[in-house]
Amino acid sequence: TSGEERIIIFTTNYKERLDPALLRPGRMDMHIHMGYCCPESFRILASNYHSIDHHATYPEIEELIKEVMVTPAEVAEVLMRNEETDVALKGLIQFLKRKKDGAGKPENVDQVAKEEEQEKEMMTKSDVPDNEDQQDGSKE
Repeated sequence: TSGEERIIIFTTNYKERLDPALLRPGRMDMHIHMGYCCPESFRILASNYHSIDHHATYPEIEELIKEVMVTPAEVAEVLMRNEETDVALKGLIQFLKRKKDGAGKPENVDQVAKEEEQEKEMMTKSDVPDNEDQQDGSKE
């Protein structure tokens, strides 16, 4: 045995397929189920990423989260896309609505990615002042 303490993290989507000897006490001492996002976990993520405890969009987001199977990682990714809280939460609503309408199905993934890229480009363009949009350097 080694005198060094170690923490090893294993992840799997198929715990039932693992050898029971691997799961016994002393091998894996703690098992944590990482489920889908719920209203409570959404509130924690919103607080962590945007330092807010409440927003006018919370009721709509929480209803959508109850209806859509979405992971906390997906919610966090959408919340991190924009530092502006209103924009980030509206983006989350759009994401959840698309997912609810079936946009998360494999045949629609490319379309969703394309739409999200277009949204990012539009947000970037709206951040640029009008006089920087001119390529010839002239001012009107």
